[in-house]
Order: sequence, then structure tokens, then C-alpha cells
Amino acid sequence: MKKILLLGSTGSIGVNTLSVIKEFSEEFEVTGLTVNGNIGLLSEQIEEFHPKTVVVRDAAKAEELKKLLKAPAEVLSGLEGLIEITCRGDYDIFVSSLVGFAGLAPTIEAIKLCKRIALANKETLVAAGEIVTRLCEEYNAELLPIDSEHSAIFQSIVGESKKEIKKLILTASGGPFLNKSVGELKHVTVEEALNHPNWKMGNKITIDSATMMNKGLEVIEAHWLFNLPKERIETLIHPQSIIHSMVEFIDSSIKAQLSLPDMKIPIQYALTYPRRLKSSFVETNFPKIQKLTFFEPDFVKFNCLKLAYEAIGSGGTAPCTLNAANEFAVDLFLKKRIEFLQIPEIIDFALNKIEIKQAPDIETIFENDRRTREYLNKVYN
Repeated sequence: MKKILLLGSTGSIGVNTLSVIKEFSEEFEVTGLTVNGNIGLLSEQIEEFHPKTVVVRDAAKAEELKKLLKAPAEVLSGLEGLIEITCRGDYDIFVSSLVGFAGLAPTIEAIKLCKRIALANKETLVAAGEIVTRLCEEYNAELLPIDSEHSAIFQSIVGESKKEIKKLILTASGGPFLNKSVGELKHVTVEEALNHPNWKMGNKITIDSATMMNKGLEVIEAHWLFNLPKERIETLIHPQSIIHSMVEFIDSSIKAQLSLPDMKIPIQYALTYPRRLKSSFVETNFPKIQKLTFFEPDFVKFNCLKLAYEAIGSGGTAPCTLNAANEFAVDLFLKKRIEFLQIPEIIDFALNKIEIKQAPDIETIFENDRRTREYLNKVYN
């Protein structure tokens, strides 16, 4: 049986990962779970999956959990606990479904232990893609994507020569504001932005989908995962979210991975690769779907996507700044302190104010993230 350490077990990816593990209980066992503060759901997961160790980032919540527990489990807390459970190495597969920059440090530790990294944390590759991919090669660690788009690309190139790839085509649903004008976006509410038409996700990633920054982060992620320049990574609006992404080859053939929207499919592939196991998740009925439609993205309306492409071109610490500024701005929007269209304005402001450093080491990445957030905090708080 493969042992799994799951970071972010109470989020949407974490819950879906545990569903996959439950479906294939003869294949996998959970050795560790981590959460930010949802100890109610975590306590239920502990009773069902019996991990040896759990981590709660919120120290006060960790103490609360110790009093609630019915099943035996060691409880650690804080960033120190997160690093400790990762460094112990009592697992075969490291699943990172943490939200934001917080996923970077433990992922690097898991890479150094030569583990399979099943990555759902976009920000790890956005902020430090050059470093992370180099470390994976150095330590012979597998890096397999969980994002449906990157999983689709990965599945499409299995057995193919990377030299024969012409371009990648990342699909996007367009989010809840696909049919709104820029003018209509000025006063959209947090509740409207959180109403995604196809996917049920956490608040931060749902807002990223509404701004299309989610797709921008995925473009940067694809740049590092598949070692292709931004000019060979396209984005395409596909409202039905059936085609999860495509690869065009030099002979003009195009391969794609299709299914109804269900994150359990790419999660299962990352856990079982190179095998495919029969599951009971979803069945895709094309006569019922009837049609698939496509549109080019509007880079004026979705300026976040444009900023992401520009950050790749700038290189160095620019994507790290983009990510930190986006996390900062989305947090302000969720707290109803800024308007929706101020999100890309804040990101653009940061990219123009924070110095870009080329060929950064990991210390420079962490310093850049801290400096960006501190600067924006002084300006906007």
C-alpha cells in the first residue's frame, strides 16, 4: 500500500483526495493530514482514516482538537509542525492542496526526500518554478500535477516526444463573469464572484477563476511543468469545462483529455500513475452535453491573465511578486475592502514597484514574497 501525506485535507481538493483514497482503500493509506483551522471536519477525517499525525496551523485550534479527539493521533501545530510532518518522511506520496505561498516550503522538503509530489498548489511553481523543477531533477522526485488542466496536458503527452509538441492549449470556463462587460464588473459583489458555474472550490481559487488569474497562474505553472515558452502556451475559453486542456503537435494533430468536471479524476491519476484503476466517479454522456463551444479570452476584461503572461516574460522574481500581490488583493476583496476591478490594479502596481531579481535562490524568493506583502500592506492598510 502507498502511504499518503495530505496537506490541506479539509479544502475541496483535500476532501476529494480522501474520496479517492476511500474508493481505493486497498491501494492507499493516510499517514498524515494537515489543516489550517477546520478541526471539526479534521476530527471526522481522523476517525475515518486513522492518520498517525495531524497538523493544525492555528495553535489554539490544535489544543482544542486534542480535547475533541476520540481516535489516537499525534497533534502538531504551526508552520513548524507542517515542516516536521513533511521531514519525517513517513509517506510515499506527498499531496499538496494548500492554498497560496504557504505550500512552497513543505513541498521543497518533500522533494529533498525524493517523494512523489502530487501538486495542486499552483503557487509553488508560480513563485519558485525554476528552483522547484531543478530540485526535482537533482533529487529524482516525481512532480505530477493535480490541476485538471495540467493533468490533461500530462495525460496527452504520455508516450509522445516533447520535441514534437507545437503548443499547449489551456482551457478556461470563463468563470461567472464571462458574459459581463468591463463596465458591469465595476460593482460585482463577493457573493457573485464566488458563484462559479462549473466547479466547487475554495474562496481564493474561486475569486482567481472570476478574475482569470487562476488561468494566468496555470500558464506560469505549465511553463515550468512542461518547459515551454509563454508563446507556445495558449488559453481558450471553453464554458462547458469538458475539454480540460489540449496539446497540438507539429503534425497539426491535437490530443485532449475530456470528462465532466470532477477533480477526483486528475487526483486519482496523480496517485495511481502510470496505472489507471476503474472508478465509480463520473460518466461523460456526450449526447446529453450536445455541444462544446470556444472563445478567445478578453485580455482587457481579464487583465490578470495579461499580467501573468507579462510576468513570465519579465522572469526572475516577477511571478513571485504577481502571486503575492494577487493573494493580498484577493484577501482585501473577500473582506469587502476593495472593488473587484481593483484586484488587477493592485497586482500591476506591485509589479511596477517591486524590484525584479533574476536567477533567484530560495531565500530571495521568500524575501521577495515578504517584501511585496509588506509594501502593499503599507500602501493599502
